[in-house]
Amino acid sequence: MKRLTLACALIAAFALTACNDKQAAAPPPPLKLTAEAIGRYCGMNLLEHSGPKGQIFAASLIEPVWFSSARDAIAFTMLPDEPKDIQAIYVSDMGKATSWDNPGADNWVEARKAVFVIGSRIKSGMGSDEAVPFSDRAAAERFTAENGGRIVAFADVPRDYVLSSAEDGTAVAEPGHKDTK
Repeated sequence: MKRLTLACALIAAFALTACNDKQAAAPPPPLKLTAEAIGRYCGMNLLEHSGPKGQIFAASLIEPVWFSSARDAIAFTMLPDEPKDIQAIYVSDMGKATSWDNPGADNWVEARKAVFVIGSRIKSGMGSDEAVPFSDRAAAERFTAENGGRIVAFADVPRDYVLSSAEDGTAVAEPGHKDTK
């Protein structure tokens, strides 16, 4: 009887440890931006575009989803047909970027911890409004002083700002878009 009780206790302990390991599992780290990174919505090489980029990891996807702009990465989280089992959202930290034309290959910040400048004069690599991410609020304030706009948290980026173009109100990303890979 003692062996059976001990065996049950060990099984319960292992089960609880496994649950805690899943809950405590760290999100996947960001990948370095390379020439192989192709934008989810534009189908183009990310290195061909200026401005901040994005990458999203979802549990149901084998590889990260790449975006030619931070705004497109945010749009992915709002579109109903995209995966909702997001593990991590990384965007270029423009406070650490060499320049707008060279946003950096490995200066990522978790989007939900970043602040974003929206409504600035600076446009994305595709020519639309951009949500410019920063890990440091002071860097975002310097950017707004030079380029206009306002600072918001990830959760406060307006849906209309992300999903429509400033010029004509059309959707930036097509709902239901599937990767061509």
